[in-house]
Parts: sequence; structure tokens; C-alpha cells
Amino acid sequence: MVLASPAASQVVPGILGFLVVAAMALALFFLLRSMNKQLNKVAREPRWREEAKQAPQDQEQDFSHNGTPQQG
Repeated sequence: MVLASPAASQVVPGILGFLVVAAMALALFFLLRSMNKQLNKVAREPRWREEAKQAPQDQEQDFSHNGTPQQG
């Protein structure tokens, strides 16, 4: 009994295709883990919100430019 090899018109990904997909999955795993670490470093409450709470209510401040108060 002879094992039949795929015909010339058939496309078979083989072991190389599996290794490429596995490498991409592994890279994605490490990228997502790194992204999680970076997002955990981000402050939960922005500094400008704390400053806005401490500012007197009668003064109107504009915090629309990079979190720095603009009078006016």
C-alpha cells in the first residue's frame, strides 16, 4: 500500500504554515501582555479632574488644552 501524496493542484500548508501561525499567536500573546502592563501604569483619575475639584467654583477655567488651566 502506497501513501498518496497530494495532487499538484492541491495546496497544503504543512508544518511551515503551522509554525508561522503559532509564532504569530505567541507574538500576539506577548504584545497583549505588554499592553496590559502599560495600561495598568496609567493613572485612573486624570490630574486635571483633581485640580478642577479643588478650584473655586466662581472661577471658570478651561481645561481643554493638555490639562493646563486657561483663564477666561
